[in-house]
Amino acid sequence: MFATERYQQILGRARADGRVDVSALAHELEVTPETVRRDLSTLERHGLVHRVHGGAIPVERLGFEPGLADREGLLSVEKELIAKAALDELPDGGSIILDAGTTTVRLAEMLPTDRELTVVTHALPVAIVLATRPGIALHLVGGSVRGRTLAAVGSWALRDLADIQADVVFLGTNGLTVEHGLTTPDLAEAAVKRALVAAARRVVVLADHTKMGRADFACVAPLSDVDTVITDTGVAPELVEEIETAGPRVVRA
Repeated sequence: MFATERYQQILGRARADGRVDVSALAHELEVTPETVRRDLSTLERHGLVHRVHGGAIPVERLGFEPGLADREGLLSVEKELIAKAALDELPDGGSIILDAGTTTVRLAEMLPTDRELTVVTHALPVAIVLATRPGIALHLVGGSVRGRTLAAVGSWALRDLADIQADVVFLGTNGLTVEHGLTTPDLAEAAVKRALVAAARRVVVLADHTKMGRADFACVAPLSDVDTVITDTGVAPELVEEIETAGPRVVRA
C-alpha cells in the first residue's frame, strides 16, 4: 500500500469513528506503529487531523477547517482528474461561475483558449489565475475575504451575485450526503454558496471521495438542486447509486 493510500484510509477511519488509535491502525494496515505515527504527523501538517496521545482526531471534531494551503497538496491526482472531467460541462461560450477551492483553481488553470467565456468568481486564487488570460471576461465578486479559503463572503458578495444568471456554476463542497445535501463548516461561506447555486442555470459539484458521506455544520443546498456531481473512483459504488437516486448525475473521473 502506498503512503497516499494509507493517508486516505486513516483519514476516512478518523472521520467515520471520530478518532483513530496508533496500535489499531498499525494492525489494520499491517505496518509498524512508527509508520502510523509518521502518517499522522503528515496529516496533521496538512491540517486534517490533530494528534492526541495514542492517536489522532479529525479537525472536523475540533470545530475548525483546514486552510487552503494545507489542502493544496492533498489528493492532487484525484483533483486533477476531476477538473479535467469538469471541462466537458463547460458551455461552448457564455458564462460560468467558479467557486472557491483547490479543485476549482485547477479547473481555472485548464480552461480552454479556443472560446470566449465570461467567468464570475469570489475566490482570489481563481481570479489570479484568470486575470490576464485571453478570451476570459473576468468578474470578481467583492466582500469580506476569509483568510482560511481566500473567498469573499458577506452582504457585498450576496448583493453582487443576486444580479447575475450564469450558464453553469462549478461548486465546491466540504461534505455531501443524501440526507443533508451539500454542507460546509462556515455559515457565511454557506450563504455565498447558496447564492452561487441560485445564480446559475446548471449546478456542477466538484468533490473528491473524502467529501462523500460526511456532513458539516452549515447547510448549502439539497441534492435536488444539483445537476451533476464529479468525483473520483475512490467513492463507493453504493453511495454513487444513492446520490443518483436523489437526483444528480454522478461522474467518476
